[in-house]
Amino acid sequence: MLSFLSNILSYIFCLFGYISSNNLFPEPLSKSEEEYYLRKYFNGDKEAKNKLIEHNLRLVAHIAKRYASNEQELEELISIGTIGLIKAINSFSSDKGYKISTYASKCVENEILMNIRATKKQKAEISMNTIIGTDKDGNDMELLETLDSEEKDTIDTIYNKIISEEVIQYIDTKLPERERYIMKLRYGLDGNKMKTQQQIADELGISRSYVSRIETKVQNKLKKYVKWD
Repeated sequence: MLSFLSNILSYIFCLFGYISSNNLFPEPLSKSEEEYYLRKYFNGDKEAKNKLIEHNLRLVAHIAKRYASNEQELEELISIGTIGLIKAINSFSSDKGYKISTYASKCVENEILMNIRATKKQKAEISMNTIIGTDKDGNDMELLETLDSEEKDTIDTIYNKIISEEVIQYIDTKLPERERYIMKLRYGLDGNKMKTQQQIADELGISRSYVSRIETKVQNKLKKYVKWD
């Protein structure tokens, strides 16, 4: 674990070297170059691993730009995405059947999305625990303690909205194509009109019971993912 953290820190320092000096990230490797460095990496060459990481930093920056709203946030997300890239390189194997950039892009995006989700939850929790004064005994009073039951229901609605966003992210990034398409039709996501199981079955030429099994399967995955009651 300590070795892994040390490696991450060294790559982050390297990353900030590029950012602070306004240098462009290295160009992506050609197919032959990537195969060459992968062979060396699989044979234990650490310098080859460094090459694979450095030449995919541009991919990290490209993905981070989709989610950043300002320059400071962009730098933070590039750092988070770099951790995803390192994890991708560490777990990549030649039998995956696709380019390392394809595999790395999913790992990078997942790392960024997990960070964004955790940050949203933390902000929601902090805002409700904000100290707004003291009671007659001099004890700190939090905002949540001053809300009546109707206002607390509103907070529950906001929390449910956060959960809904998590569900949409999960459907977009974690599910296989067919499961993703069926759930988007069932829930009316991405501008689709909400459809019944039978309507989806008729459209795809499959049985309604098959659609039902897929929906139940995905719902079970979602319960574990967002820890629903």
